[in-house]
Amino acid sequence: DLFLSDVDQFFEGMATALTRAGNKSRRVAPVQELFAHIGESGAFYSALVESGRVQDVMELGQAQFARGIEQRLTAIGPPGAIPDEERPAVAQAFAGALFSLLSWWIHHRMPKSAEEMDTLFHEIVWARVGS
Repeated sequence: DLFLSDVDQFFEGMATALTRAGNKSRRVAPVQELFAHIGESGAFYSALVESGRVQDVMELGQAQFARGIEQRLTAIGPPGAIPDEERPAVAQAFAGALFSLLSWWIHHRMPKSAEEMDTLFHEIVWARVGS
């Protein structure tokens, strides 16, 4: 329980890092930073898989990133691009896509840089949201 609490706090901090820093970019999540951190923690990920807790950790991360993405979309998204009542669902979908990309990246031995994955994720987001 303590471990999952620590992981949840890590993801909450990471998911809201752009907002807390007053970042003015069009990034809705700090994908590059997340992927770089995880890329440096290969042994930790392996331990999660062996412990059977990787799914719990991924679910916590996805939930925190959904909230962070929703905040960013509210703050920087083009007005009216996503109706208010749809924003939580869209943010959840983007967080799911982010963690799906993360899983793919890890299982394919990180074939692209963290920066390239950030670009790819945000291309997906802005293809839906629009300019």
